[in-house]
Amino acid sequence: MPRRLHLALHPYGVGGPGQHGLWKDPRVAKNASIDIRYYIQQAQAAEEALFDALFIVDSQFINATYPAHYLNRLEPLTLLSAVATHTRHIGLVGTASSTYNSPFNLARRFASLDHISGGRAGWNVVTSFDTGTARNYGLDEHLDYATRYGRALESVQVARGLWDSYEDDAFPADTERGVFLDPDRLHALDHRGEHFQVAGPLNLSRSPQGQPVIFQAGVSEEGRDLAARVAEGIYAPGGTLEAARDYYADIKKRTAAHGRDPDHIKIFIHGGPVVAATDELARRREREIFEEDNSLDGSLALLGRSFGAYDFSRHDLDAPFPDIAHLAEKGGRTAAAKLIERARAEHLTLRQVALSANEFRRSPFVGSPTTVADTIERWFDAGTLDGINLAFRTHDELTLFVDGVVPLLQKRGLFRTAYESDTLRGNLGLPVPGNRHTLARRTTGA
Repeated sequence: MPRRLHLALHPYGVGGPGQHGLWKDPRVAKNASIDIRYYIQQAQAAEEALFDALFIVDSQFINATYPAHYLNRLEPLTLLSAVATHTRHIGLVGTASSTYNSPFNLARRFASLDHISGGRAGWNVVTSFDTGTARNYGLDEHLDYATRYGRALESVQVARGLWDSYEDDAFPADTERGVFLDPDRLHALDHRGEHFQVAGPLNLSRSPQGQPVIFQAGVSEEGRDLAARVAEGIYAPGGTLEAARDYYADIKKRTAAHGRDPDHIKIFIHGGPVVAATDELARRREREIFEEDNSLDGSLALLGRSFGAYDFSRHDLDAPFPDIAHLAEKGGRTAAAKLIERARAEHLTLRQVALSANEFRRSPFVGSPTTVADTIERWFDAGTLDGINLAFRTHDELTLFVDGVVPLLQKRGLFRTAYESDTLRGNLGLPVPGNRHTLARRTTGA
């Protein structure tokens, strides 16, 4: 099979990080982030265009400075369960924290979504970026990096063990013999680890794709190592072609070092295409979008998230950047460390750091349909990505991409012209994991 591009859709609602002005757009319903009809419309449009997945992000902490979408939005698994009943092929990937959820609860919820959707569920494993989440769960402090990533690894391992509780032939449902369950095909987990003790079994059988697909998004050393060990899909930041290529090569190398097939981990970079009739019109629209969203207050709020939702408004904007490096360790450490290093090296003020952290950066995926398709093809061939996680400000802009760019990608043989499968794994080209107990029995001949 030739290598094919994968596309996912990441709906914004009324505006996520960096889109503080999106809710003002007259084309955006002010209740979009809590209107299930909005998500169903987005998912159906993406499915009609043969996208691989709908991706829903989440966080569990806010304050009044957060962007509009964060202030009022639906819980991912509830949302995706509703979308599942209105779609047939598109994957449904939800974000859930391994830091603030038990693995048994997560395993059951994602397995339920997998059954509701007929094998289209994916779990984006996060360790919780917002330090304030701790207080919503009765804790005084956010866990440190090592603990959070240790919990994440063990949480995935436990969930996968629970998803194998039943072998595929566990339910003969033989009315003549009066046998519904073959008890020899039911297995307790009896897990005892550093962070969790979980007896099992899970009271839910395997889905048509065996297990939900594991996604992860991390750029730190801990995040990259976790991805290489357990992820089957990655949401990567992108950046320049060179940076994306280095990240792609690093993850594939780490995956192989852990004894896994590098082709069994699909790397999606973030992309916010702007498509118009000409390159000039698209670039003009890109700049307009930045001006719609750009404000000093918004930049300060976005900067604060890297430091545990720190309130920078308490400081003099034109004084040297404050010494708050200690706050980065339990927040967005990688991004925060880069900001601190630059501020110290260049003797920047708080105002300068805030504005530079949210300064205008031209996206490579902007232009006419042909220009955008050319860029995607160049990046794909350069070994920077397996797919793109696409974010569009409005439904109209999604339509421009679907009608203009997707047909060009299809004509070039880069993107599918029909779904390969009814499951997320099948469409991503990922293998169905064998049940560990069935495999063990076949190995021993029992």
